[in-house]
This record gives sequence, C-alpha cells and structure tokens, in this order.
Amino acid sequence: MRKLLFWLILVPVLLVLLVQLYFFLQIGWWVNHNPDSTSFMREQLSTLQDKNPKAQLKHKWVPYKRISNNLKRAIIASEDSNFSGHEGIDWEALEKAYEKNIKKGKVVAGGSTITQQLAKNLFLSGDRSYVRKGQELVITYMLEFWMDKERIFEIYLNVVEWGVGIFGAEAAAQHYYGISAAQLSSEQAARLAVMLPNPRYYDAHRGTGYLGRRTDLILRRMNGAALP
Repeated sequence: MRKLLFWLILVPVLLVLLVQLYFFLQIGWWVNHNPDSTSFMREQLSTLQDKNPKAQLKHKWVPYKRISNNLKRAIIASEDSNFSGHEGIDWEALEKAYEKNIKKGKVVAGGSTITQQLAKNLFLSGDRSYVRKGQELVITYMLEFWMDKERIFEIYLNVVEWGVGIFGAEAAAQHYYGISAAQLSSEQAARLAVMLPNPRYYDAHRGTGYLGRRTDLILRRMNGAALP
C-alpha cells in the first residue's frame, strides 16, 4: 500500500515537473526564434476548420521596429500601464481582481499584465480557473527570466488575438484599416488596443458607444505610456 501511494504521488509530481521543464526550455528557444503558433492560434484554427476544412488564420510576423509606436503606447495605456516597471506580475491589480471575483462568486476578472496575457496565449486556454491562473504565473516568471521587456512585447504584439482568425498587429492593421502595422495612427491604434479584451465581439460590433468612449480615454493616456 505504501509503494502504491508513493507512485500515486510521485508520478503526477514528475509529470508536472516535466511539463514545467518543457515550458522553460521552449521559452528559452523563443528568445532568438519566433513562435510559429500559440495555444490560442491552434485552438481557434481547429474551431474554424471544423466548419471549413480550408480555413486559415490571418497572421504575419513583423519585427518590433515595424510596429507603430502608437500601437505600443496604446496597448500599454490600456492593458498594463506599469509594464516597464513590474517584474511580470502586478500584485495590486491581482488583489483587486481577486476581491471582485469574491464579490461575484466566480472568476470574472484576472488582473493580468501583458506578460501574463502572453503566457496564457502561448501555452494555455481562455478558461478561467485558479489552477490555470497558477500555471500562468509560473510561465510569467519564466518569460521574465529569459526575455527582456522588448522581446516579451514583440512576441505579444505578433501573437495576440484581434478577431476571429486574426492574430498579431500586422494582420489586425490589414483587416481593420487596410494598412501595415507601421502606419497605424494614434486613433487607429487606440481603437485596436481597446478591442483586445474581447476582440471577436468588437470585430462584429465596431460602432458600440463603449468602444468609442474607451478609445478617447486611451488616446488621452497614450503620451504617458513608457515603452520598453
């Protein structure tokens, strides 16, 4: 019985450690190599191909310098104003999200930084649970260990979802405005940044009042956003 209990505990622990080692080594590889796809990309491509076997994602990698600084500032202003200053996790934002979840009785807010969002997009799913959140935190620290802020932001800008089948700044700029990511104006960038929490919804509802009001707010905050 003791041996059985030993293996019942040891095997799951070893599996968890092996998964963490895989994440760690994969992130190390991505320091100098661009990800071909992410967990979010593969999940959405599978969903799209269930309806249309020939469906493909809209995605094109572009270097950090070929993405408008307007978009960079807008996303930092909207998603993570302290991105350049924290070490991957904004504990104050997490505490506020936790308090909000307690009041609601379920997970409705995450308090995620840009690094945390990247961790989720690369390896995890959109499901909300504290187990998934814990794994997200571990991957976040791995990203911050291996990469500087500019590399983290470059990958984020190139893989984040911006609509049904649309991933990355270049595909988003082409889809919504017919221009490259380098050409985005301040207003265009602010609107794209505001869409990020729920891009599929805003892709189909581009004229909502909230989208306009939030865009105006981000436009006013952009000049104060510090770039990595």
